[in-house]
This record gives sequence, C-alpha cells and structure tokens, in this order.
Amino acid sequence: MSGIRRQKKGVVVSDKMQKTIVVRVESRVKHPRYSKVIKRYKNFKTHDEKNTSNEGDKVLIMETRPLSKDKRWRLVKVLQKAKRLRQEAEIKKPETLGEKV
Repeated sequence: MSGIRRQKKGVVVSDKMQKTIVVRVESRVKHPRYSKVIKRYKNFKTHDEKNTSNEGDKVLIMETRPLSKDKRWRLVKVLQKAKRLRQEAEIKKPETLGEKV
C-alpha cells in the first residue's frame, strides 16, 4: 500500500501561522439509528510552503510524513480563491475622520 496517499478537499479556516494553514474538511455520515445524514467536520494542520492560500480558499491537501507535532498534511493546490468582502477592504484603509490634509 505504500505510495498511495489520501487526498482531501477542504476550506482554509486559518492562515495566521507561518507556512501552516488549518483546513476544515467536511464529511457526511449517516446516523446509525435515525438514518439522518449528519455533517461532521475535522480540522487538519497543513504545510503551505509558499504561503499561497488565504482564509476562505478551497484547497486540495495530501497526506505526507510527519512534519511537526500536528502537521501530517501538505497543500497540493488551491482549487478556488475566496472572494474578499468589500467591507474587509474598507476596514483596512486608514480612517481620516475630521482630519484635513
């Protein structure tokens, strides 16, 4: 079985660390008694060598050798970039309330 590495698709929920992102992967499980489909989530710390992904991006990750205490996955590629909200861009601009230039 060597050479076969698992791949998962998920959404980046945190990119605040250097060369590390946290990817949230959704899985759907059928409840054993009630037969309702339930969403389950798991977070994976993932190695992002070039810091290419941002929060909200959809990414593909691959299982790899242990890189640190928690990192066992690495980023393969960014599938879809997140759409930045206009409000976030406005918050980052310096406010000039009542100041004359």
